[in-house]
Amino acid sequence: MNTELLWIMVLSAVPVLEQKAAIPLALSLGYSDIVTYSITLIGAILPAPFIMLFIPKVFEFLKRFDKLGRLVKWYEKSAMKRGKNIVKYELLGLLMFVAFPLPLTGVWTGSAVAAMLKLDFKKAFPTVILGAMICGLILMLVFKGAVSLFWIHG
Repeated sequence: MNTELLWIMVLSAVPVLEQKAAIPLALSLGYSDIVTYSITLIGAILPAPFIMLFIPKVFEFLKRFDKLGRLVKWYEKSAMKRGKNIVKYELLGLLMFVAFPLPLTGVWTGSAVAAMLKLDFKKAFPTVILGAMICGLILMLVFKGAVSLFWIHG
């Protein structure tokens, strides 16, 4: 794997950016659809099991510190507010939350909310993977379509 692809995979693992930033970058650099989709999917799902398994313990530790504790409490409140459909619909809500590429949704926040709600890891993790797969497909279609329109009309 070349360094450029490694950085694209890392970008797809960064909170907030995830596949939403990595897919258009990879496509603009001329990578094929299958390479773009595969490398960004791998990068996007790599953090999920660690988030689901360890974020509650990390958050509890960080809450011991005044400023970090306030930040963690704000994030928890914000994530739960954004993830209200996860609370209501559990796995289907988690799937929709991860799958639709909207600001501040995705693998990171979806995994954190799943952990905070204590969803069964054996069910939640495959749901997050499926959501990331759907998100990647949506983004590929959007960006490939946008490039085609620009190419035809540009």
